[in-house]
Amino acid sequence: MNRILVAEDEARISSFVEKGLRAAGYEVTTVADGVSALSAASTGAFDLLLLDIGLPGLDGFEVLRRLRAEGVGVAVIILTARDSGADTVAGLEGGANDYMAKPFRFDELLARIRARLRDTTPVTDTATVVAGDLELDVRTRNITVGGVVVELSAREFSLAEEFLRNPDRVLSREELLRGVWGYDHDPGTNVVDVYVRYLRNKIGAPYFETVRGLGYRLAPTAGRD
Repeated sequence: MNRILVAEDEARISSFVEKGLRAAGYEVTTVADGVSALSAASTGAFDLLLLDIGLPGLDGFEVLRRLRAEGVGVAVIILTARDSGADTVAGLEGGANDYMAKPFRFDELLARIRARLRDTTPVTDTATVVAGDLELDVRTRNITVGGVVVELSAREFSLAEEFLRNPDRVLSREELLRGVWGYDHDPGTNVVDVYVRYLRNKIGAPYFETVRGLGYRLAPTAGRD
């Protein structure tokens, strides 16, 4: 049975989510402040953390930052009442696996949780993914570009892995949203374009070609003269 930690200071929301998750067959623990969330999540006893951004004591961003700094790899879905795109990007860039804006429908939250828990299945194939000049190490979550190691955030790594496993193939924004973010569709978001830009800045713009009207393609030997 998967164990879920719910870090939410609004008792009504916390109770609603806990009851729904228990009914869906999950083991649930709830906490109401950032210090307790950090302490509980750091034990490694949970498969997923639902993390409210507006927690007292330590806010969700700081809890997430400290967890990732400690190497805690628990899947994290941030819960936020804020509608700022900057907050969403900050959470994803900080290592969150997904986000939900309040108010949310429980069935959608449950679908996101199931998708994230599927993502945590241990990798059983090769520990490295190589495409042309690029080599991705799934253990260190770094990428080597022409012999130079480049550090990636959790989301950047997932996107880079999607590209390296499909070299020279055009990937649509919808495919990338589904494969990396777990969204079936979300035509209003530009998160794919934002993260492709991050990869271009870190790895090199020529590696990621825009195919007008279709999506993006990895050119794995673009760094060679």
